Amino acid sequence: MIEKTSCCQTNNDCCEIETPQQEKLDEHRQSVRKAYSAVAQANDEAAACGITSSCCGVSDDQAINTLISTRLGYTQSELENTPSGADMGLGCGNPKAIAALQPGEVVVDLGSGGGFDCFLAAHEVGSNGRVIGVDMTPDMISKARKNAGKGGYTNVEFRLGEIEFLPIADESADVIISNCVINLSPDKAQVFRDAFRILKPGGRLAISDVVATAELPEEMRKDADLIAGCMGNASLIDQLEGYMRDAGFSDIRIEPKDESRDFIRDWAPGRGVEDYVVSAAIEALKPQ
Repeated sequence: MIEKTSCCQTNNDCCEIETPQQEKLDEHRQSVRKAYSAVAQANDEAAACGITSSCCGVSDDQAINTLISTRLGYTQSELENTPSGADMGLGCGNPKAIAALQPGEVVVDLGSGGGFDCFLAAHEVGSNGRVIGVDMTPDMISKARKNAGKGGYTNVEFRLGEIEFLPIADESADVIISNCVINLSPDKAQVFRDAFRILKPGGRLAISDVVATAELPEEMRKDADLIAGCMGNASLIDQLEGYMRDAGFSDIRIEPKDESRDFIRDWAPGRGVEDYVVSAAIEALKPQ
C-alpha cells in the first residue's frame, strides 16, 4: 500500500508529505516512462530499453516487428488490418486471442502503447462498441492517436494515465486487456484493485504478461534494463493470484507458456532470465 502522511498547518490548510515508499514507486514509474518514451520516439534507428531485444522495443522496422508479432501469436491478417506503425513488437502474447470479444462491448487496454491491440479489438466490438487505451507515456499516446487517425477509427480513444489509477469510470468496462505491461507496475495489487473497480459485474480480464516461475535473483530485480524489458519486475504466479483474489476476482486462471522461454532468451541474451520468467495467459472474472 502507498503510505501517505498528512499534516495541518497553522492556517488550517492540510498537506500531504511524500513518504520514501511513494518516492520509490514514482522513481520506478519515471524510469519505465523514460524507456518507453524512447521507444515511441524512435524512427529508423533500432529502439531498445537498454536490452538489445525485449518486449520494451526491438525495432521500428515493420518487417522485424511483424516477425516478432507472428511469433507471439498474431496472424498475418491481424497485422495487415492495423495502421502501419501501430505494431511495435512490444508484446509477449496476443490477449485478443483469449478475450472472446463481442460486438458492442466496451474494452479497456492497460498500457496501450502505439494502439495495436486496441485497433484489433475495435474490429471485434464493431461500431456499437468502444475501445479505450490507457498509457502513462505522453509520446505513446500521441503515437497511438496518430495511428487511429491514419486508420480512420471512430470507436477508439486514448487516455493518458497510470494503470494503477485508471482515468475510467466505475463499472463501465466489459473487458480489460493488456499485453506485457502489468509486470512493469511497482504496485500490481493496486492495478488489479482498479481494474476490478472499472469492470462491470460479470466483466472479465484477458491479459498476456510475463510472470516469474521462480524467485529472481536480487541483481536481476535491481537491473533497470531488465525491469524496463519486462523481466526484472515480474511477480510469482502465486503472488499474482493473491493480488487478484484480494481485489475480488473469481475464476482466476494463469496459464504459463513454457515455449515462451525461447523468445525471452532473446530479450536478454546470456543473462539466463528465461530460467525464471515466462509469458502467461491470465484470465479472471468480476462476480455478478
